This record gives sequence, structure tokens and C-alpha cells, in this order.
Amino acid sequence: MKFRTRSSAIIGAICLVASLALTTASADEPAAPGQAAKVTLKKVATAQNPSAGTAGPGGTVWIAERAGTVRVLGPKGLGEPVLDISGETTTDGERGLLGVAFDKRFAHFYISFTNLEGTSTVDEFAVRGGRIQPNTRRTVLTQTQPYSNHNGGDIKFGPDGYLYIAFGDGGAGGDPHGNGQNLDTLLGKMLRIDPSGGKPYAIPPDNPFVDDPTARDEIWAYGLRNPWRFSFDAGTGDLLIGDVGQSDWEEIDWAPASSKGGENYGWSQMEGTHPFRGGTEPANHVPPIHEYDRNGLGCSVIGGFVYRGKAIPDLKGQYVFSDYCDGTVRALQLENGKVTGVSDLGVNGGETVSLVQGCKGELYVLGIAGSISRIDPA
Repeated sequence: MKFRTRSSAIIGAICLVASLALTTASADEPAAPGQAAKVTLKKVATAQNPSAGTAGPGGTVWIAERAGTVRVLGPKGLGEPVLDISGETTTDGERGLLGVAFDKRFAHFYISFTNLEGTSTVDEFAVRGGRIQPNTRRTVLTQTQPYSNHNGGDIKFGPDGYLYIAFGDGGAGGDPHGNGQNLDTLLGKMLRIDPSGGKPYAIPPDNPFVDDPTARDEIWAYGLRNPWRFSFDAGTGDLLIGDVGQSDWEEIDWAPASSKGGENYGWSQMEGTHPFRGGTEPANHVPPIHEYDRNGLGCSVIGGFVYRGKAIPDLKGQYVFSDYCDGTVRALQLENGKVTGVSDLGVNGGETVSLVQGCKGELYVLGIAGSISRIDPA
């Protein structure tokens, strides 16, 4: 691990998220009622294969680069790397540095990456004065991955102060090991842990399966194929998950802030609202609030955020998301967990790999080729 300025040659045109989905697809949507918010994408920086980001101390945005570096986006653009683990990860398949997060007090910084063996790893660093303290590094959680795709890897702190971790079903295609519906594995799941409550972590006592001897205590929700990006609505606390589909359907899942966990989103019996390869819909299946088919250019949903910024009043309360292959930025109008409209915002982030929410609720779009663009009013 290196904590110094490093000029690195990182992967070129490797298709990071295209392999999340095994076929090409479309993101055509019905027209939204009323007029869509008028926005533009303003390029604010260029990174080396940016993969994720998070709001940081002092109004900054911290950007993860897939090969293992983290750089801070400030008023003058991206700074030099503040963290470099490029010697500890690999970018084959869908691997690399896949997620970053701060706790609510910006006292600890967390990274989610696949190590050289492909094992998903979540590490913690103490932060003092806005700076990572390298000698405080510790590993919080690991999960062996059987294949190089469907790692998931996104991490976020929820409104409850717990760390949520999204893992895909382990990879290949069609969930060959049945991990999505198997409660005895962390794969194909949304996890919820307390990293500060124990060593290496504690289980929140109200997790939904803590009293089930056949299930892993860390599980918050299951039946996910590859929940590449998820978020919490900063206004309501609701959870939204962009789960990448297999053959025909991309989906966005939702749970209210009042949820007690335990949602089953259906994979691999279901792909969206449709039985997958003759699957039977589970009795407790929670269908997506939105899905779109694969008849055109889209292939991998990129989950985003409910907009809570101030710069674009017409966008407030709408869930902004994209697709890796299609690149169009879209928005869902939501009411009590129901979609009341879908709009095309008229901007395209290219091969969009992630959206990032800044401290004041403004949103950034990351393109895997390097662009970092802010969604501004037109």
C-alpha cells in the first residue's frame, strides 16, 4: 500500500460494467408526465477509470479510481492520490477498488475492493483533520468470490449509523450456486453491520435473521444479482438499489426507511417481475419499483440518488440513475415508493459507471473513461 503521489498506468478500455450483464440491452422509458427538469453535465475533472465516490470532509468529494487510488475533488479539480492500494488489487473482470464511504462524523474512511486473490475486502482507516491515518488500517470484513464478476462492492452508511455492504451473487451467469436465495452465504445480499461495535465488527441486534440458525446474521436483504450501486434518500431515509439484470430486465428496488429488513428481491427465481428460466416467484418476493427491458442500447443499470440539492428545484425528490451502455441520465418521480413518472433528462454521461452525491446533495456522474461531471441546471 502506498500513501504518496503516484503516476500510474491503469487499465484502458476494459469493459468494467458491461460484463455485469452478459448481453446487450435497452433503456427505453415511457414519457414522463409534465416537463423534465432542465439540466446539463458540467465536466469538473478527469480521473483514471473512476469507479465510485463519496462526500468527504470540508465539502469535498472523494473519488475512487478502479486500479486502487483515491483522489480528492476540490474547487481546483482532483488532487494527488491520498490513498494508493494499487499493489493489492487487480482489475481483471469486474474487480478493483469498487466502493468508498465515510462514517457520519468523517472519523473513519472505508474502502471496498477485491484483493489479488479476488476476495472482496472492506478495510477501515481512521481520519484526523481530513487526512487518512495509514497506520490505523484494519480489515473489517472479507468474502471469497468464486468468479471475477458480480462482486457488487458498493458501501454506504445508512441513516441508522450502520454500514451497508452490497455483494453480488458471486458471478458467472444465472447464479449457478443458487446464492441469491441461500441465506447461508453473504453473496447476493445486502449486509448491515456495526464496524465500530466489535472486532472486526458487531451485528446490529435488530438485523432480520439474528435469531435464525440457518441464516447469516449480517444479512439485511437478499435475492440480489449484482447490486452495483445503492443509496439512501437523504430526505426520507428510504433505500434504493440498482440491481443489474441477467438477460432481459434491469431493475430498481426500494425499501422504506421504516423497513425491518429481510426483503427478498427474487433473484435468481425472478429477474425483475419476470420468472427467470422457469423460476417460481417466492411468496415473499418484493418486486422492483421500476424495471426496463433490453431491446436497444442499455445493459447495466447504474443506481443513483434521490436528488436533494438546491441547484435544480425541478429535480428535487426524484431518483436520478443511468445505464452503463446507454449512458442517458434519467429520473423517476416517486410517491410513497411508487413510480409516478419517468423522465429523460436529456444528458448523457457516456459509459456511466457511478453517480456520486456531494455534501450539499448535488450529483456527479462518473464515466469509466475518466470524466467526472456535475449535474447542473441548464
